[in-house]
Amino acid sequence: MGFDVKRLDIYRKIPKDLTQPTTTGAIVSVCCVSFIVLMLMTELVWFITPDIQSELHVDNANPTDRIPVRINISIPRLKCDFLGIDIQDDMGRHEVGFVENTIKTPIGENGEGCLFEARFHINKVPGNFHVSTHSVDTQPDAYDFAHEIHEITFGSKIRKISAKGIGTFNSLGGREKLDSTGLESHEYVMKIVPTTYEDLGGNRLVAYQYTYAYRSYMSFGHGGRVIPAIWFRYDLNPITVKYHEKRPPLYHFLTTVCAIVGGTFTVAGIIDSCLFSAAEIFKKFEIGKLS
Repeated sequence: MGFDVKRLDIYRKIPKDLTQPTTTGAIVSVCCVSFIVLMLMTELVWFITPDIQSELHVDNANPTDRIPVRINISIPRLKCDFLGIDIQDDMGRHEVGFVENTIKTPIGENGEGCLFEARFHINKVPGNFHVSTHSVDTQPDAYDFAHEIHEITFGSKIRKISAKGIGTFNSLGGREKLDSTGLESHEYVMKIVPTTYEDLGGNRLVAYQYTYAYRSYMSFGHGGRVIPAIWFRYDLNPITVKYHEKRPPLYHFLTTVCAIVGGTFTVAGIIDSCLFSAAEIFKKFEIGKLS
């Protein structure tokens, strides 16, 4: 007599005529399937959406590398005609009245204020850029550098990180100083941290987070004349923050799916059995056959 392979079946089948469907079992089954579908959809979304992880390493950047800068600032009490941006750094760069990629839009009543926007590059060495009246031949009758900063950013814009609230890439955004005395200079000292972002496709973006400290003071030029300005002094941190996307392995996803399906069916079976047994006991109690 040959070996019957059916003996190895651990999933023995019960004939349908030996099973009993119940309303409670149907409700438990619907709830069980709904829960499994919900958990599987949640797990699928988690698996598809990459996780963003971070690490630190020393930046070996070349000092001749250049960093793109974006500045957008409102100065409500000085006309655009008097404003310009000056750029200086420790490599000897000194540009007064930088005009390339600079947009000045009059704002306020009779154009008495100015929305100042500029795009430029800085070297990877300590330096500063400042909005001032240094580049104009005719100085205004009165100075007032009250301001509101909309954007001061460096490098690329990494929307995936910004959307999750990770990092401080526009720390000065929304900063305002509208109670200026008219003669004071405003200075923001910034510590810039290089930041890289790599997605699953290997694409790499470079941005720069920063923190800042603020102070105001009286600034005097030649002859003792007060020459206020808005200064942005910066220095670079040698440590780079690296963000990279990571997706869990497929086997982890499959293991979780099996755990969800198996665990839910097991728990649902236990609940259904308990409810069925309780119902049977209650029926026997009603007809007096409990003992």
